[in-house]
Amino acid sequence: MDIVAIAAHRDDVEQTCGGALIRMAERGYRTAVVDLTAGEMGTRGTAEQRAAEAQAAAGKMLLTERHNLQLPDARLENTLAARLTIAEKIRELRPRVVILPYWEARHPDHYRCAELGYEACFLAGLRKLELPGEPHRPSKILYASLYADVKPSFVVDISSQFERRLEALLCYRSQYQTQQVGSNLFPAEEEVAERVRSIARRYGMLIDAKYGEPFVVKETLRVDDIVALEPRSM
Repeated sequence: MDIVAIAAHRDDVEQTCGGALIRMAERGYRTAVVDLTAGEMGTRGTAEQRAAEAQAAAGKMLLTERHNLQLPDARLENTLAARLTIAEKIRELRPRVVILPYWEARHPDHYRCAELGYEACFLAGLRKLELPGEPHRPSKILYASLYADVKPSFVVDISSQFERRLEALLCYRSQYQTQQVGSNLFPAEEEVAERVRSIARRYGMLIDAKYGEPFVVKETLRVDDIVALEPRSM
């Protein structure tokens, strides 16, 4: 794989970096998603429903592969066993780039996913670690920061990919279809679509695009051509 996005739950990637994955797939890169849990503790739907929905969404996002590691939903812990499970999958997929959720979040599974993913990427490169597969580490780790109140390191223009990304998210009918169950927690389907569109517009405005997805990196980015930098300053 060229790019692997690791998320705590089915539908997390669709909300935060699905547009970037679609754009990269359209450019010929091989993309994959690794969902850590089956989402069995969610208020709405069942793990089986979400599995079928995740595969439908994978098609919309043009993914090459999608995997689920069956770690415990709402009970993710940063244990050696969990890190090794993810590290083994990283060795199998051998991504050049890994996308993780931002390391601060309301849901404990989300910030633990960021910890687990980063540490698993490190472990996957240890030659003396007794783990199936050849040692491998990605060259770049990105953090999808769409729901974090932080300044992004960069924003990807997903104007041409936004509608497909929204279709992928709405494949999760068990989660976003207007229904009585969880109505006090979930907005109506039309409101979900409007919110997703609004936040993508917000980040798109930062780069003079219609829709955007923000990302954070921990290291300083290198620029080789300052003349080609976008967007315009004035």
